[in-house]
Amino acid sequence: MKILVANLGSTSFKYRLFDMADERQLARGGVERIGAAESACFVEIGGERKELTAEVPDHAVAVRQCLAQLTDPESGCLATAADVAAIGFKAVHGGRVTGTQRVDADVLEAMEAMNAVAPAHNPPYIRAMRLLAERLPEIPLVASFETGFHETIPPRLKHYAVPYAWAEQHRVKRWGFHGASHRYVSTRVPELVGRSDLRIISCHLGGSSSVCAIRNGQSVATSMGMSPQSGLPNNNRTGDFDPFALPVLLKETGQSLDELLHTLAEESGLLGLSGVSGDCRDLEIAAGEGNERAQLALDVFTSSVRHYLGAYLVELGGADVIAFAGGIGENGSSIRTAVCRGLEELGIRLDEEKNSQTRSEAKISADDSRTQIWVVPTNEELIVARQTKTLLQGV
Repeated sequence: MKILVANLGSTSFKYRLFDMADERQLARGGVERIGAAESACFVEIGGERKELTAEVPDHAVAVRQCLAQLTDPESGCLATAADVAAIGFKAVHGGRVTGTQRVDADVLEAMEAMNAVAPAHNPPYIRAMRLLAERLPEIPLVASFETGFHETIPPRLKHYAVPYAWAEQHRVKRWGFHGASHRYVSTRVPELVGRSDLRIISCHLGGSSSVCAIRNGQSVATSMGMSPQSGLPNNNRTGDFDPFALPVLLKETGQSLDELLHTLAEESGLLGLSGVSGDCRDLEIAAGEGNERAQLALDVFTSSVRHYLGAYLVELGGADVIAFAGGIGENGSSIRTAVCRGLEELGIRLDEEKNSQTRSEAKISADDSRTQIWVVPTNEELIVARQTKTLLQGV
């Protein structure tokens, strides 16, 4: 069974193709600047990369473009497009609809109802899914929702202290996101450690970040709440924020609610604090040159990670493993150092030499650390492919 996993943006389409017989990645590719006069396309098969420009007006044409590349008689890895059993999507927020679902009118309607809390994610996915369902009806579309992994969070950690009817009638609760990444960590770490009865704190740190407490493979708490704008500061999204600041800002800035929400979702986070960038690599360079606001952004970010790390150590009664995933988690040795600094009394001790040298999957804790610390490069696309396969097989 071959599964194509799609990652969509408003003007981009990226994909990975898996052979689920042995979970090999057969190819990856994508299209940038969809809708422009010339779109940039690439495909990588067997280590060979090809790039070209073409007119790609919409996501349906982008998918046809990728299928043409994958079935090319000379360089492709598929005999025909019919070899693709389904397209799986790492969907973000379906509200009342979660888990893994065959995309239909009801799923799209549920996603549309959550556009206001996932404005950067849901609208492009909905547009593309509708277009693909219309133009490529022969290929099943499957949505694997980020919220699905967090269905096991108990009510006491899922509810806000607001009128109960808000949760029941308006879906105001902690849904949690980055489910594919945290699920991958929950499956990969037991393989690495050789145990399944683990308390894991999964730190997915990247352009968008969250922390998740995992017990015996199940999510029991996570930092993101009703929307991906909550929890840790992200590259340009605020993270946790007191809503009662909004009336003050409405009055004193003269901006509308929509304008302020746009600022919180697009111009805040590490970018808003630093005034330099939302990328930790840029911030570390600027901080090294004496930029105090860049250093402040880094300090606020790592302090927020430590805040949730501490909360989840209490919730789990300790941790067997702390895992770092995501672009920052995998590559940011100085961020990992800052997060783990001063935690020796809690049995958490980094091996600084291993930490500074690691850029791939590796154990980076000291030999005398009670809690193992790992770098685990995540594979969200493989999780989506697995869930898509399970749905298709009706398991």
